[in-house]
This record gives sequence, C-alpha cells and structure tokens, in this order.
Amino acid sequence: MTDLGDFGDFNAESDTDSAATGGETSDSDGVTPSPSTNDEPTGTDGGTTDAFEPTPVEPRGEDVGIGAICVSQGLRVAEDGDETTLRAYITQGNRSSIRIGSYLLAPYPDGETLFCRITGLEYAQQYHADDATEIHARRAMRTDGVDEADYKFVAELEPVAVLYDDGDEQSSSGSRTQSGDDGELKRRMTDRVPKPQTVIRQADDTEEIKTGLKMPDDGVFMGHLSVGGEKVRTAASPPTIDYRLKDDYDAGDPLVFRHTLIAGGTGSGKTHGAKNILRQYLAEDRAYPMDDGREVRPAVVQFDPQDEYAQMHDDNPDLDDEFARRLKREGVAYGGHDDTIAFVPKVGSASYAAGHHRAEQVEFTIPFSMVYENPWLVAGSGLNDNQYGALVSVLLPRFRKQYGDDGTYEEFTTFLDDPALREELDESGRVHEATFDAVRRRVLGFGHVFDQDARPITDLVHEFVRPGGLTVVPTYHINDSRATEAIVLAVSSLLIDQKLSNDPNYDRIKETPVVLGMDEAHNFLTDADSVQAGKVIAKFTEAAKQGRKERLGLFLITQDPQDIHDAVFKQINTTVVLNLGDEDAIKSVNIPSNLESKVPYMEKGQMVVYSPDNSEPVELIGLSKCLTRHGRD
Repeated sequence: MTDLGDFGDFNAESDTDSAATGGETSDSDGVTPSPSTNDEPTGTDGGTTDAFEPTPVEPRGEDVGIGAICVSQGLRVAEDGDETTLRAYITQGNRSSIRIGSYLLAPYPDGETLFCRITGLEYAQQYHADDATEIHARRAMRTDGVDEADYKFVAELEPVAVLYDDGDEQSSSGSRTQSGDDGELKRRMTDRVPKPQTVIRQADDTEEIKTGLKMPDDGVFMGHLSVGGEKVRTAASPPTIDYRLKDDYDAGDPLVFRHTLIAGGTGSGKTHGAKNILRQYLAEDRAYPMDDGREVRPAVVQFDPQDEYAQMHDDNPDLDDEFARRLKREGVAYGGHDDTIAFVPKVGSASYAAGHHRAEQVEFTIPFSMVYENPWLVAGSGLNDNQYGALVSVLLPRFRKQYGDDGTYEEFTTFLDDPALREELDESGRVHEATFDAVRRRVLGFGHVFDQDARPITDLVHEFVRPGGLTVVPTYHINDSRATEAIVLAVSSLLIDQKLSNDPNYDRIKETPVVLGMDEAHNFLTDADSVQAGKVIAKFTEAAKQGRKERLGLFLITQDPQDIHDAVFKQINTTVVLNLGDEDAIKSVNIPSNLESKVPYMEKGQMVVYSPDNSEPVELIGLSKCLTRHGRD
C-alpha cells in the first residue's frame, strides 16, 4: 500500500493488456472466440458500421480581442459603482498578459466604445469538483503545468467613460477609422451597458487611452503611463504614452498656478522627479500671458535644504545621445540650465561649499527692516496672542519711530534691554512686565541671521527673480534650524507679499510668473499652535488661493505630507505620490484606494498622479535618467 492508498496497486497498461490479450474470456460454451479478421467493427447483424467522426470544438475563423463580456453573474451598469456588475471571460491564450489596472475597450453596436479598467481577476471552476484533496494536490505537484481548459478566467471591469466620435466616424468594431476621420474622439460618463458577448480588446491606441483617461496631449511632461510598474505600450512610435499637465489658458488655468505637491520617502526618487518637472518650466518656449498682454517666462525659486538643485545648472554626463534623441522626439526639455544662480544666505560664520556644481553664487542677508511687515519672523515659535500683540502694536512701532526704517537687529535688542522702557510700559498698562520679558527672551538669538556682511535680499530682487531663470536658496550649510526657518520664511514672504499686493514695492516680482519651490515643506507649513505658525499658514493659504490670478505657483516637496497644514493642502490641485511606507502619510495624500494600496510597493521612479482637473488618477513611471546633473560623486 502506497501513500495514495489502493490507487497504488492499479496499473492502467497491464490491466488494458490483460483485457485485450492475456485475459480473454470465453463464451457461455467455454470456447474462446477467435478474433475477427475484418478491421471494420461489426454490428449485431454481422454487417459493418461507420466509424465515429470527431466533433470539432474550436470555432472557425480567427480570434479577435482577448475575450467577451459575460452575463453568468449579471451585467449591470449603475450610477453607484458598488452596484455595477461588469465581467469579461478571458480566453486561454490571453490570460498571462492580463494585469489588474489594464485598460480595455468594449464596443457598442452603434460605434461608441466603453473604456474600462480591470479591477479584479478570478479563476473559477469550469466544472464543479472538489480539488482541495490529497490526490489533486499530489497530482499537481507531479505535473509541469495547469490545464487552463479546466478553469474559467474572469476579469472584473470598472467602467471609466464612453468614447464617441463627434464626427460619427467609427467603424462597427468600435475602433476609429484610419482614413477619412474628420471627427474628434471625445468622452462622457458611462451611461449605457454593453451587449452580452461583446468582444473586448486591450486599449492600444494612444488617442483612445488619452481620451478615456482625460489626459491632455500637450503640457508639462511628468512621465509615462504605466500599469503595475510596466509602461503601457501601443503600436505607435514612440510606443509609450506621455503624461502631461495642462499648461495653457485654452483649457483653463495652467495647473502650475493651481499648485503641486510631490510626496515620497527617502530613496523614492522625489528629488530626481522634482528636478525633471522643474526643468520643463524652464524650457525656452514656456511662457505665460500677463495682464498687460506680454508673454513672460516663469522664474523658478527653489528652497534647497540638501543643496541638490543648484546642480540643475550642469548637464547630466550619464544622459547619452540616444536618450537625448528620444527626449527631443517627445518634446521634453533636457540639459543643464545656464541661467541658474545659487543665492546663499549669509548666517554667522557658516561657510558654503559648492564643489558639486558650477552655478554662480551670490551671498545675501535678511535686513531687519523686513520684520516691520512680517513681525512673526523675529517672534520665534512660542509667543502667545498677548505677547505677539505687544510686539506688533507697541514694541516694533516704538522702535521704528525711534530708529527709523534702517534700524538693525542689534539696535532692537539694545532697545529691549532698556529697563526704563520696561518700567514705563508696565506702569502705563500698555505691556505688562512679564509680557515684556517673554517677548525679549523669544526675540533673542537671531543675531547671526539679520544684517550680516552681505547685500540685503531687498536690494537683489531684480537678480533674484529672473524670467526664465532658476534661483536656488541652499540652506544645508546652516546648522541652526531656527535660522533656516527664519530665512526661508522671510524670502518666501517677500515673494508672496509682493505678488498679492495691489501696490507692490518691487514690480519685478509682480510682473513675473513665479514658481515657488520648497523642499521639506513640512518643516515650514506644519500645523502648530503658535502665533508664528498661524501667520505663516494664513500667508501661504492666501497665496495658494490667489495663485491663479497672480501667476504664483507653489511647488511643495515633502516626505511627511501628513504634517502639512490642511488649509494649504486643500489648495493643492496636483498630487504626485512616490513610494511612502508610513500609513498616516499615505492616508493623508487622499488618492483613490485602488492606487493607495500600490504606494508602499512602488519602485524608485514609480508614481501616482492625482490631478482631478487634468486626468483620471493614473500610475506613471518617471524618466530613468535625470534631465540635469543629479547626485554627488
């Protein structure tokens, strides 16, 4: 007895042989019948009978598509997606190429086409049998493959849109005619159910896919459409499908002024991707119309805590000629940007080393006079409302009256050291002595930030904001986080205030489109209870709301999107999500659940783009090489 029980004693060949030869049986008289000499089978009447002809099971003709809509479990399209039942049977030869997320087309008889996406894949038994047995398992372990004919392979589909040709120039198969097509392919919401047994095919036409996903043909290049980490391929040249952000006023406001967030963990490729996107805004042919009718190239200002963006001045030595030709064919700007300047904040004795790039360097300092318009710059992070009111309403106005607009930070601290002033304000009831002491303590410690030995940023505005230019503000060389925060917020506030002002001091800022990039944005736009944080959030929220009108776009980069204040987050229109491992971070970016589940498993360069005003949520693969220099040797 073997492990398979009585089946181990059975020998099919020997049993068959004994029945045919050695195991002859006699008739009722004990005589063994002699074998017939006639090859033809004999009938009961001694005559011959015709041999059985096999019945063909394969249908005639050639297969079209990959399967067909089935109705065995219902066929229903409803306004509520949970009530939609749309399934397709996939034939054996096509099963290995099908992936969750793939895009399919199901034609209607009148020429319209249902564009849908695979949301689930299932094997089901062709015939009812219990295969959860020892025999089935052992048999499977001793064979080389699976007989697909024993199983049904069914795909669950999610309707995305109905495609139609406004020129009514579609063929009966649902694909567009190759000649004489004067109409434009358009989309509308799913409002009809496909017929049973409708043949489905994979979407392999660039126009069909872009229309189905509401993707624009032109704009800022982001990457290539993908499914499950593999690029979607078509029969066109190039075979990949480029994904772009709308960037002209013909289709609404350019999305750069509707703001962008890039979220990704360490090593996910977010800086690589951010450089590639920013490089597109610096393209020579990119310009935006201003209110006076001029077309002006945008100025990009990038705050850089890791000192990586000044490298955009230099070419990428790894970008070979073949890759460059492909970029040129697809209309992607590449190569180092000559008009790149690193504006280096002068902070105490900190020195800036720039051996990793060849961009020009200009030192600057923050003048204390900027505090008059933005008192929270010197307030630190601990002032309450009462203390902040004393600083804004009493102390700064009195200091300005006494020292003028050119008063320095050192003079301000000397001003606060005057015991007579403290006593006078306390006795008059204007500022309590405890409040005065709290303000004084919190404004100390900025001596290495304000009024350093460099030109004030207010004198460098014309060079700082340059149409078509990239300005990088590195802060890696600053070891004091409080000083870094003050510098970044001071410079960004200068740009925002001038952009939103009806009577600006610097027309250069007002009259130039500005892309304001901020890496590690969670450090500056976080949700906090201090007065300073509240003022910062209010300023950036207002900037985000007015960005479309003032040609100001926020370009935020972070690995902790959950720490960015909701008031700012709600103004973001385009969210680019790379690999994130933190569950709270993934939840905070508010992307659809089907894409959310992929985020922790995405490889470097893979991303999800959620931009409701641009397209359906999609998965992309960014360029494998950076368009400018990236990384340190």
